[in-house]
Amino acid sequence: MTTNLSQSEFTHLASEKQIEQTVQALQTHGIHVVIFATIEEARTFVLDLIPTGAQVYDAPSRTLEALGLPEQIEHANRFQSVRARLSTFDPMTQRHEMRKLVAAPDVLVGSVQAITEQGEVLIASASGSQLGAAVFGASTVIWVVGTQKLVRTREDGLRRIHTYSLPLENERAQHVYGQGSAINKLLTINAEHEPGRITVVLVKQQLGF
Repeated sequence: MTTNLSQSEFTHLASEKQIEQTVQALQTHGIHVVIFATIEEARTFVLDLIPTGAQVYDAPSRTLEALGLPEQIEHANRFQSVRARLSTFDPMTQRHEMRKLVAAPDVLVGSVQAITEQGEVLIASASGSQLGAAVFGASTVIWVVGTQKLVRTREDGLRRIHTYSLPLENERAQHVYGQGSAINKLLTINAEHEPGRITVVLVKQQLGF
């Protein structure tokens, strides 16, 4: 019963009123927001927003996969893919160099698990690899978010993470990595002090977990 309720509660798209309230709160807290109806519009916007010559880290994300952004970023000529560079490193001997690249890219592109009507952004992670860049390391942060991830309160956001996002991510991790996932690190962004640093791209479609 709990799983069915979670599926229903956390997969329906937000109403126009909820979107408006959330956008107003985010922008009051220094986070820029744009809204698109389709993934095609969102994908074009994100790629256009990335500066020429930038080092770009795309954090693991089912949302980005749905937009086809990992492939676009990896094979881009106008900017540099951090993931492509990481693939040339030896994790056994160059772990420190890999950490530095991921922690401070020019641009971080990713997604989040929940955004509240009070403008709080919640991100859960097993390794925390994307969190340092999100907090401070990246000069530009772009989060693509389906509007089914908008919730009323922080408590609702945490419940979404634990009862909905985690079981789906655990299943995916088992399939891809042969081991489950966990909420080892949990980040809440209440506001951004540097104007224009964070952009939330809201898409009126169900995207990601």
